Amino acid sequence: MKLLALGAAAVAMAALTLTPATASADELPAFDFSDCPAPPSNADPGTWRCESFVSQGKLTIGDEEIPLGEMRLAFSEGRVNGQYAQVFGALRHTPVRVPGLAGTTIQLRYGGYSDFQGNDVRRGELDVYAVLRHPLLRKECSIGTAAAPLHTVVHDDPALPPTVLSKNPPTFHFGVVDPDLALPATQGCGPLGKLVDRKLGLPSPSGQNTFHQTTYVQYKPL
Repeated sequence: MKLLALGAAAVAMAALTLTPATASADELPAFDFSDCPAPPSNADPGTWRCESFVSQGKLTIGDEEIPLGEMRLAFSEGRVNGQYAQVFGALRHTPVRVPGLAGTTIQLRYGGYSDFQGNDVRRGELDVYAVLRHPLLRKECSIGTAAAPLHTVVHDDPALPPTVLSKNPPTFHFGVVDPDLALPATQGCGPLGKLVDRKLGLPSPSGQNTFHQTTYVQYKPL
């Protein structure tokens, strides 16, 4: 379930060619830059910025949709010795209820790999895993794990192309989608794991699932 809200540098390049849209302060989310990592010690001066994402996500498994609610992500990017570089900050996702599984929540966590430099093929990549919580499930219950995370590759969503909301500070709105996400069976759930798999339709191969995000992003120089 790949988060997010990725490839903002390429999004900005595309969006800056568009006419800015108008959005009041009340319509924009509150951006939080407290998770921004500092540039590396050998960073090229004046080239680094932090990007703060606020996304609404949903995961579709077969015909079933799981609204994921708000996800927040931050990372820093710039240049080191003239070459592009990036440093991951944090992924924050509050647990949300899983439809059809009473009392069960799902929470996305960072899986240890990210690449937000977009190109002509994809917007970005992010490894995540999903923790499932219920009083009758073991605490290790998850879809994917920190050691074997889900690898998501997101692309532009044609239904929500990049829009410039502000040039100062740079603020954008766009959508991304991963239509090829493969989902394994749950792990570490205990005796009820097979019931959870059956309810969620797991495992589910690539092509049967969609991870979608509607994202706001704002930049801050470092």
